[in-house]
Amino acid sequence: MAGSGNSEFDPELAISHKFPESLYTYTERDAAIYALGIGACSKDAVDDKELKYVYHEDGQKFIQVLPTFSTLFSVGVAQIEQLPGLQFDPRLLLHGQQYIEIYKPLPSHGCILNKASVAGLHDKGKATIIELEIVSYEKESGERLCMNRFSIYLRGAGGFSKSSQPYSYSSYRSNQSAFPKIPKSRPFAVFEECTHASQALLYRLSGDYNPLHSDPKFAEAAGFSRPILHGLCSLGFAVRAIIKCICGGDQHKIKSISGRFLLHVYPGETLITEMWLEGLRVIFQVKVKERNRAVLSGSVNLNRLSSSL
Repeated sequence: MAGSGNSEFDPELAISHKFPESLYTYTERDAAIYALGIGACSKDAVDDKELKYVYHEDGQKFIQVLPTFSTLFSVGVAQIEQLPGLQFDPRLLLHGQQYIEIYKPLPSHGCILNKASVAGLHDKGKATIIELEIVSYEKESGERLCMNRFSIYLRGAGGFSKSSQPYSYSSYRSNQSAFPKIPKSRPFAVFEECTHASQALLYRLSGDYNPLHSDPKFAEAAGFSRPILHGLCSLGFAVRAIIKCICGGDQHKIKSISGRFLLHVYPGETLITEMWLEGLRVIFQVKVKERNRAVLSGSVNLNRLSSSL
């Protein structure tokens, strides 16, 4: 463990580490399974705002893709186990935050080239926070599609700083990682939706096979009473709610997404997404109805508003 006095971990080597470029190939079927995995059409199988993600009358190649599908491009990319000298217990790994920028609509199928780098590294004493950034390009055209930056919280792996000042590095502007305060005013919109007991088992088919979301014994060893829902699945539910309630069903209005994971969700629980509209920014908070606890918060920046608003 780096936090157990492991002096082998050199942060400068970590932040300069070169991850190999990777390819992610997907089909219309993958895009549709993802949409179902984050609850599309679960309330209404013929929902006119969501059927387009799983079906098109002219054929599957014309289905549309949700912006959060881009988070799948980074699954398996930039394995932190590759960072020299870093030791940690994978059961104590937590996904802390996710930031997404969308540069152009995602195609219904494609071959994506991913370039990864370490965007942040922070020694928190008893833990380490690593931020990874993946920029994704359409392989054929070379056009930039999106960027994902996410933070990983490694419990028990801190304490590597060589000086009295804890080590902290970021490659991006600090205002990109700033999270807005949740307003005390009444939300502009509220959307309530129940996840299914099998939600994590369906979502994992999109590529995140972490046993924390399927194996009861693994989940118990990590401190949970049963397997939990993927944080990115909860984020997908929240962004879908914003597209339905704020964007008039038009996912192309989404410019960027920030999400902070606050607490676990158990499959089968009810998610309540509260939304506040401030200009072209939507501040949101997701609560679990059964426990009355906030599980996710963040903001979505829009490139334009719906005329109905």
